[in-house]
Amino acid sequence: MPYVTISTVRGILDAAQKKTLLERVTDLLVEVEGQGNPDFRRNVWVRIEEQEPAHWSLGGMQPTPEIIAGMFGAIGADGVRVARP
Repeated sequence: MPYVTISTVRGILDAAQKKTLLERVTDLLVEVEGQGNPDFRRNVWVRIEEQEPAHWSLGGMQPTPEIIAGMFGAIGADGVRVARP
């Protein structure tokens, strides 16, 4: 029974991207570990763990929500990415 945790900065993925990521990682585990057996799917756990931007650093820089929104577009209250300005 595989358990996969994907860690990311909050605000990078919108709801549709999370859904796609969960589905595709599950598909991959069914293909590889489950050897293509579709019944293996019910044993696959995939979790997306989001942390606040202040908990991350890349090259010594901490992203802010504004930087993330500028790079990827903000995520609205409905979980859908708002187009970048």
